[in-house]
Amino acid sequence: MIVNYGEPNNALDSSSRSINETVNGSHNFTIRGYSLAKGMGSGKYVSSDTFSIGGYDWAIYFYPDGKNPEDSSMYVSVFIALASEGTDVRALFELALLDQSGKGKHKVHSHFDRALESGPYTLKYRGSMWGYKRFFRRTSLESSDYLKDDCLSMHCTVGVVRTRVEGPKLYSVNVPPSDMGQSLKHLLDAQLGCDIVFQVGKESFKAHKLILAARSPVFRAQFFGLVGNPNSHKVELEDVEPSIFKALLHFIYSDELPDCHEIIDSTSTSSAIMMQHLLAAADRFGLDRLKLLCEAKLCEEVSADTVATTLSLAEQHHCPQLKSICLKFAATNLGVVMQSEGFGHLEQSCPSLLSELLETLALVDEKSNLVSGKKRSGSSILGLNLAADGAAESVNLINGRRLRRRV
Repeated sequence: MIVNYGEPNNALDSSSRSINETVNGSHNFTIRGYSLAKGMGSGKYVSSDTFSIGGYDWAIYFYPDGKNPEDSSMYVSVFIALASEGTDVRALFELALLDQSGKGKHKVHSHFDRALESGPYTLKYRGSMWGYKRFFRRTSLESSDYLKDDCLSMHCTVGVVRTRVEGPKLYSVNVPPSDMGQSLKHLLDAQLGCDIVFQVGKESFKAHKLILAARSPVFRAQFFGLVGNPNSHKVELEDVEPSIFKALLHFIYSDELPDCHEIIDSTSTSSAIMMQHLLAAADRFGLDRLKLLCEAKLCEEVSADTVATTLSLAEQHHCPQLKSICLKFAATNLGVVMQSEGFGHLEQSCPSLLSELLETLALVDEKSNLVSGKKRSGSSILGLNLAADGAAESVNLINGRRLRRRV
């Protein structure tokens, strides 16, 4: 028998390779009201929102009085926990406490910048954690640049180890991604074959009836419906800003959101306000995908200054998820929200929402007395919201069990 250990040289030979790699992702966690979290007691923590990396859910646990009773609150503890079901999940971790002075001297503990003698860390079950019981001496932390305006910020990176096997490929055909959107956008930018002009305020925009009709049922009815006028060559639009209509055309032709910064620079407005106007325009012209994209963006950008107007918009244009996010945010930040300019408009335009806001406030108080931020790529703890009896409630995840406790 002849054994050949070289490269395969006939149809009977084959080869494969095992590839070990990490699926990486990051999460920013901000704790506002750090001084209010102190005094919870050792072993008690505030946690981030859960975030997904590598097919698993994770969370950051911060212990302001330390994890161990024997440390007597001398240290703060920080851990990354597996928050979903999993067995022997192998991962690399990095925890960074961010320097808020602008000097960039972050406190970093990382698996990624060095070779691990025993390999990646293994988490055995839901609730398993990696981190540091003595992450930072508390007196040093409170006098450092890591704490500013009673606020701490952390950056967490998780790299879940994955193994895959690659076999031989019998072909190699590189298929480029679709460029249909770019091609159609070129027609718009170059104004090739345009057959309709929109007059929006003092600006005019040329476009193509067929493309507009293919993308929008409203334009389809206007140009080719029973009540439309296919011979019209000019349309005047009211109640829409030129910059918003330009963004609308960009989406119709490219199926992508425009660069918000270009529009913001030209209109001197915020990203959230631009998205509010664009959502209203998308609803007006029946562009459901654009409407959902705007809704998602606004869910990420809810703030005390904009939540009242966004809530009114969500009610008017039937955006249930955005409405729910706004109600929860307003309920947990009611004092600040009531002082915003938009709250007066909300009282006048949608008085029924005030009743829903009160119901949400009661529900939030009933479920938890921890004030939490909205769901997003980062999260924040604003501080403890005390109940009527002065006690705060927290929900902890230990070894896969949810324990509700009174602090």
